[in-house]
Amino acid sequence: MTVLSRLQLDTEVLERLGQKSASVFAPVEAPDFVFYTGCNVLKTPHIALLALDIMDALGVSYQVMGGPSHCCGIAQLKSGDAEMAGRMGSNTMEKLSHSNSGQVISWCPTCYVQYTETILPTVQRQRGSRPFEMNPFMRFLGERLAQLKPHLQRRVEMRVALHKHPGVAGVVEAATEILTMVPGIELVDLNQPAVGLQSVNVGALPKFKRELQLRELEAAHDAGVDALVAVYHSDHRELCAHERDWPFRILNILEIVGESMGLHRRDRYKELKIMQDADQIVADCGDLIAKHALDPGHARDVVVKVLLGDQPLPLKGGILPEQRGRLVAPS
Repeated sequence: MTVLSRLQLDTEVLERLGQKSASVFAPVEAPDFVFYTGCNVLKTPHIALLALDIMDALGVSYQVMGGPSHCCGIAQLKSGDAEMAGRMGSNTMEKLSHSNSGQVISWCPTCYVQYTETILPTVQRQRGSRPFEMNPFMRFLGERLAQLKPHLQRRVEMRVALHKHPGVAGVVEAATEILTMVPGIELVDLNQPAVGLQSVNVGALPKFKRELQLRELEAAHDAGVDALVAVYHSDHRELCAHERDWPFRILNILEIVGESMGLHRRDRYKELKIMQDADQIVADCGDLIAKHALDPGHARDVVVKVLLGDQPLPLKGGILPEQRGRLVAPS
């Protein structure tokens, strides 16, 4: 996350997303909300930035927290280190507990589940109360449709399909309602299975996951959509490069909402991934590599393993993920 975000953003924008000095900055007055990015949405920072832009337009007061310094502890828990997971989660919980409303708006569904199903119930049993309540950003927007609607001024003439994961209750429903409010949007149901919390969580069944993604791309093609629209960042990472091979775009839902509101953020992640050439990507990011004092060799390794390697369903003419380890990447 640290390297990929720095291949796309300068210091000022990183600080807006709660990184570097802003990660320890405390506002003079407590905000209405804390916006908790989690870690991995910072690989696709245009999504997080659009969320902030939308809240700015709605007049929402917030402080951004996230990244490795605000880990929810899920990585440690999955590796079997429950003690460290507890420490990380508790440390971040204390940082998140400073808003006027007692509300945290979360982006990452994994962080949301980690807090609402594990950490906060445990703390409530120990202390008798919770330090805050957490609400996913899509549900947060869905609860403010009357406030949002006047900002949706521009028509977005597109026929779109929603990529769905129903693991967090109410998110798909909120996303559907928001899309139908955007002037010009025609929402098409592809009648495909909606599975799991987000795309990355289906990774335990790689063949099944590839079949799901291929069938959805084929269904989107057959339905003649202009765009396949995802909510979560992990879905966008895995799907976005397929835009190269199919006659429709891969977008995040906030890009459509933002377009109708007159907001735009460049999807640099997709631009880089579609290049499909690690050397070209590193060269294209040379200015930011120098500005952030990154090691170009390490940056290239991250590009190969994390950016280009995050491709469960190969692009047309590509190779399966399990075959990549037997190949030597071009230097």
